[in-house]
Amino acid sequence: MNIKMICLGAMALSMVGGAAFAKTSALDDPAKMQPFYTDSTMKTMVSNDDFVKAWKAMTPDDQTAMMKACEDEAKDANAANSHPEFCSSVKANGGSK
Repeated sequence: MNIKMICLGAMALSMVGGAAFAKTSALDDPAKMQPFYTDSTMKTMVSNDDFVKAWKAMTPDDQTAMMKACEDEAKDANAANSHPEFCSSVKANGGSK
């Protein structure tokens, strides 16, 4: 009985702990992402000129966080990556300051 309780407790901790380790990124912050999209559903990107303006309006720390999040998303390439168009624009315009 003790072994079962220990195993059950360990399994419960691992399930709860797994959620704590879930990655959040700058790409998941609607307030940071909204200036780059034309609508509230964030499906249609703004023009390249507007993208550059929005990019330049961000703080250097936010720009770095966005670039890192896109790099991480590219490294973990899978179907869950939901920002390919945005990240390609970041890569193309990321150096624009």
